[in-house]
Amino acid sequence: MSTVALITGAASGIGASVARRLAAGGAKCVLVDLDGEGVERLAKEVGGAWLAADVSTEQASHDAVELAEERYGRLDLVHLNAGIAGGPDLAAFDPARYRKIVGVNIDGVVFGVVAGVPLLKRSGGGAIVVTASLAGLVGFDGDPVYTMTKHAVVGLVRALAGPLAKENIRIGAVCPGFTDTPLVADAKELFVSAGFPLLTADDVAAAVETAFYAEDSGTLLVVQPGRQPVPYRYAGVPGPATGQRPPSS
Repeated sequence: MSTVALITGAASGIGASVARRLAAGGAKCVLVDLDGEGVERLAKEVGGAWLAADVSTEQASHDAVELAEERYGRLDLVHLNAGIAGGPDLAAFDPARYRKIVGVNIDGVVFGVVAGVPLLKRSGGGAIVVTASLAGLVGFDGDPVYTMTKHAVVGLVRALAGPLAKENIRIGAVCPGFTDTPLVADAKELFVSAGFPLLTADDVAAAVETAFYAEDSGTLLVVQPGRQPVPYRYAGVPGPATGQRPPSS
């Protein structure tokens, strides 16, 4: 029986690399992206199903999960990867842009979990991996709103690790540094001219696959150029899968 994977933000970058990697290993993929032409093209390449949709809407996640069940009858892996950048300057705050970033980066993850968990349970369990960022672990002043959203999804992963583990569902996140994807395209020349190494989408896709099969639920894999991915540990704070509560402040 083939593994079935649902991937958001799948038309390019990390999501596309994950789709190609999983499909090469025999998985059936359901691909979701706002870029309808791009996601259809990739779905045909990997022999998967596709949906052009905006993950900031709750309906998109439900439609994607429904497509997985209709087409393949099950769901084993969910990669909640869709994300967009914000901007460095809150002095030029744009409420509409703010809502869009929060909608994709936070709501899209929450809606994906809510929609995906019931089918994962009916399929006997599985795994969810969220694309977070190093900006979800440390303060990144180059994009405060993006940083906020990535901290939020890291918190969600840690909080859900225990409850989902009881349902035989692992949840984790990858936290890559700057990666050569459309998300950083505008700044790529700056990185190159400064001699700053960028991860490739394939580097992160390999870490996503590792995260799917991590032994511990709630694992946060830090991904940096030239290094093996390593789980992030919060010093002095209980792990998310221990069942312990952090001390009150």
